[in-house]
Amino acid sequence: MGLTLRFGSAHAFVLETTMPKIKLHKLAAVAVLVATAAWVATGEFSSVGSAADEAPPPPAETAAAGPAVHTVSVINPPEVEHARAIRVPGRTAADQRSVLAARTTGIIEELPVEKGQEVRKGDLIMRLEAEGKEAAVESARQTLEQRRAELEAAQRLAKGGNLAKLQLDQARTALAQAQSQLEAAEAELDRTIVRAPFNGVVDSVAVEVGSSVMQGEEIATVLNLKPILAVGQVSEHDLSHVSKGNAAEVHLVDGRVVEGKVRYVSRDAAEGTRTFRFEVAVPNPDAKIPAGMTAEITIRADPVQSVLVPRSVITLGENGELGVNAVDASEKVVFYPIDLVDDTPDGLYLAGIPADARIIVAGQDLVKAGDVVNPVPADASLVGKLASDEARPAQ
Repeated sequence: MGLTLRFGSAHAFVLETTMPKIKLHKLAAVAVLVATAAWVATGEFSSVGSAADEAPPPPAETAAAGPAVHTVSVINPPEVEHARAIRVPGRTAADQRSVLAARTTGIIEELPVEKGQEVRKGDLIMRLEAEGKEAAVESARQTLEQRRAELEAAQRLAKGGNLAKLQLDQARTALAQAQSQLEAAEAELDRTIVRAPFNGVVDSVAVEVGSSVMQGEEIATVLNLKPILAVGQVSEHDLSHVSKGNAAEVHLVDGRVVEGKVRYVSRDAAEGTRTFRFEVAVPNPDAKIPAGMTAEITIRADPVQSVLVPRSVITLGENGELGVNAVDASEKVVFYPIDLVDDTPDGLYLAGIPADARIIVAGQDLVKAGDVVNPVPADASLVGKLASDEARPAQ
């Protein structure tokens, strides 16, 4: 085979070849090689059957159908009348408490009581040595009798015209002075005696016979524990539900439970806590309940319309308040803030919930107010299980 180069006027050249005839299959191979080189030069690669040649998948059916509708279990609890229970911590206190003190200075002559002794109003607690005070009383009494006799004689003389009116007035003045002196002497003698101010028990005795006491010094403490008081502080929120005469239960720290009635509610809040003091009078005929014992006080207010639900239905609202989720007639979730009436082993008594409300007892934490749900009645076994789980003590 030979090659001949021939240049034209336009600087082009022509390659003339002289070769034998090329077979057809060789020509096809050359064509394939040229096409492959051209494809590689473009840089566009795509594998056969790749995702680029496939049609895009259709959109998900769930996205087209909108958000999923939750199925929740609901109950429609019947309304009942239940007394509102207000529970507050408290303590017991004596109905009356008096710290007796010496009324004058002196030496203790008689001390006929001891700690724990029951006394009646007016019983002698302590007597000081009289130190001439009894004699002063007797002298003042004699002087009074003398002034009284002098006045009677002056009145007889004045009636007969034998005594001037001025002398009669002087006799009357002398009698009044004698009466005043007797009363002063008797009061001074009475200050040596200390008596019980009411029926009660002597809780402590701070002195001994023969010891010297100063005026105002503590002698003994007397308590009246019949009735015993349960004292606590009620909050501003609950004050409107507490009134005189309400029944109350007092759970003592030793396990005893006694009943009484509210006898006093303060109308002046404590400065630091903004709470109001109240007192519950509890019968204590044998004085076995002491003062100062820790107690939990449950005040029973007037009954109100309420529903009984398991504790587990309580959830949080959008603003963080406690409440329950319910379903209205349009199958939408409605949130009701709770008004707790009572917390019992059987569940919670709540007020302020409409009578036709269907309360969600399962799935309430998965929905919020305004959501459309699919409510189904809760079976008795579910409600029973919720109640039993709540009543079961923690392990």
